[in-house]
Amino acid sequence: MWLLEPYRAGEQQQVLALAEALGWPFECKRLVHHRLRGAVTNLGRGTGRAGIDPQRSAPLTPPWPELLITAGMRNEPVARWVREQSGGRTRLVHIGRPWANPDRFDLVITTPQYRLPRRPNVLHNDLPLHRVHAERLAQAAARWAPQLAPLPAPRIAVIVGGNSGPYTLGARAARRLQAEAAALARAAGGSLLSTTSPRTPAAALAELRRDCGVPVQLYAWRANDPDTPYFGYLALADALVVTADSISMLAEAGATGKPLDLFDLGAGRHRMRPGAGTGVDDWRLGALLYRALMCWGWQRLSRDITLVHQQLIAGGRAAWLGDPPPAGGARADADLERALARVRALFPGQ
Repeated sequence: MWLLEPYRAGEQQQVLALAEALGWPFECKRLVHHRLRGAVTNLGRGTGRAGIDPQRSAPLTPPWPELLITAGMRNEPVARWVREQSGGRTRLVHIGRPWANPDRFDLVITTPQYRLPRRPNVLHNDLPLHRVHAERLAQAAARWAPQLAPLPAPRIAVIVGGNSGPYTLGARAARRLQAEAAALARAAGGSLLSTTSPRTPAAALAELRRDCGVPVQLYAWRANDPDTPYFGYLALADALVVTADSISMLAEAGATGKPLDLFDLGAGRHRMRPGAGTGVDDWRLGALLYRALMCWGWQRLSRDITLVHQQLIAGGRAAWLGDPPPAGGARADADLERALARVRALFPGQ
């Protein structure tokens, strides 16, 4: 089995999650793409290696794999080329949203925000695949329990994303998030375990550093930090609040099986949840342009993450922050189990 390494971190985690869960031996192939030639090949839905630098990329030579897992538009032409070289024997599994017609893959594993058509070879999951599992949480709990012990329980993890498409996490939204999460902790006599992420703007982080009247441990994200407490927070929190801009973080939080609240970045006209708001939204030019693209542009160029929110709420897997908790719904590992079953079905003799 080969993995064509995606260029986005979230997609990399999904590809690895599926490969590790399958339990089959795999090689990860890192590709270095040419900007111009790669764009022409990708936009034309072509097949071949013209878009990559062969001297800087992992070798693509026989024996050809029986299964190739990939994600991201740039890798699609190479994946189809590998299948051609194998005489059609290689099965192609694409995660996320393919640029080409889904029929050009043996299986596409996708989530609601991409709005792909319902077809026999397209698996529609609720949330992205992830690498959060019981063993990893247990290891994180053992490591971080002594450091978090002084913080009073119940502990509420606050997982903070950032700007995403038409939504903006600015000072107003961060101030509201801090106040609402602190109110939960105060009412229960507990504390907050807060962490930012690569996309968290400086203005939002500044608001999260302010005193909110309850005990808080705040981790400001740093690249390649081996001491990040993120998984410790997931493991040791009694409940979680996640900004609803990050579908991947929602999936990881949901994997804990703990109460999960979604925080709406919008307060006024541009809320994530249904219904008109009465507050003031943070303003960002990029968000304005993205909303215009969603209204008047080609649908394939945008995504609608509110479709994921709706599915989580309807399935009882989460609630909006401030609403009553859900009665409970699908198991946290159901998405991965469905994906594994569909991939294994491509090899009925094994």
